[in-house]
Amino acid sequence: MEANFIQEERYFKAQKRVKAIKGFYTHLTIYCLIIPVIIYVNLTYEPHFHWFWFSTLGWGTGLFFHWLRVFGFNLLGFGKDWEEKKIKEYMNENI
Repeated sequence: MEANFIQEERYFKAQKRVKAIKGFYTHLTIYCLIIPVIIYVNLTYEPHFHWFWFSTLGWGTGLFFHWLRVFGFNLLGFGKDWEEKKIKEYMNENI
């Protein structure tokens, strides 16, 4: 019974991780498709002012932080196991 629960929990964690990775690659793909269109429109209709840099850098920054979050680096310290550790900590305090 316990082994089945652990196996199921591991499966759901793996499923969540795969979904996060897929979400990142979808985000990256859309970025790679849309940014060239934005650059083309800017350089075609308003070549004297390169406003495409705002979109490229702004969205690129968001994409960078998405990458950090999905692949394990978290600046605030709320990593993968943070919630579980805190739950166990609070459970042990009340015993």
